[in-house]
Amino acid sequence: MHSLKVMLEYFHPWPNSAGFYVARERGWYAEAGLDVELRVPDPERGDSLQYLLDGQVDLAIFPGNRLLVRRDQRQPLLGVAAINHTGLEAIQTLADFGIERPRDLVGKRLAMNPTPRGLAMVRHLVRQDGGDPDALSIVDAGSRELRPEDLAAGLAHASFGGYWAWEALMDSPIATHRRRVWPVSQWGAPAYHSYQLGGHEGWVERHPHLLRAFLEATARGFLAAAEQPSIARAAYERVIPYFSRNLIDQSLTRIAPTWLHEGRWGEQRQPLIEPYARWLHQHGILADAAVWADAYTNEFLPEPRP
Repeated sequence: MHSLKVMLEYFHPWPNSAGFYVARERGWYAEAGLDVELRVPDPERGDSLQYLLDGQVDLAIFPGNRLLVRRDQRQPLLGVAAINHTGLEAIQTLADFGIERPRDLVGKRLAMNPTPRGLAMVRHLVRQDGGDPDALSIVDAGSRELRPEDLAAGLAHASFGGYWAWEALMDSPIATHRRRVWPVSQWGAPAYHSYQLGGHEGWVERHPHLLRAFLEATARGFLAAAEQPSIARAAYERVIPYFSRNLIDQSLTRIAPTWLHEGRWGEQRQPLIEPYARWLHQHGILADAAVWADAYTNEFLPEPRP
């Protein structure tokens, strides 16, 4: 039995990782001779890519833009599978504030974690809609995602960064009819893989057969969870028992369609990577727009089903 340590992408497990849990619960990793440990990062020690770089885990899930930034810095990290085929971020606000489209954010206070990529994204959305991005008023929320009740209390008029398939589904004392949630993909954001799976180039080169076995079992898990999202509920009730069954079910149902493209799991797609890299370069986040070309490989994915 080969031990594999896999770092998840968030502060805690959430339904986007359902395929890993299903593959482990159904014994598909064990059938492949794998003992898979799923971890979450300590943010004080770095993100999941830092854990890869430091050799503390074998594989990790990470945002696609972060992989490109690290490749731009010549770090030997490699994407080996796509998790999502769309962006998961959303703009959240309340009907009270009259925000119905990106340019309505002008003159309003927008809470977010003001990373270079995050700022570029909200400025892009406003500019695309004919608004003046320089007129945005940014509230630095750090890594905290403001809740509807925070907006109602006057901390900001809107927030950027929370996911339409997770935070936006959480219960709130604010009535549903007052809440507004717009996925950034509906507001003109560039297309991208929200999350990818990858490893250190050295590890991938040393363990190609292990990686293929892992990806085959993982694809099986994601395909099963996409077909019947509720099969992942039991695993999440064990690993995040503090979240309600209703939230877990809703999130699984919403997120599941993002895992597949034309019925296949894992394919990293040039139309979602190259233009995004060029967009990041245009906004000063990447020095080299061409780093995308060798930042990923689909070589280890299972063959498409007939």
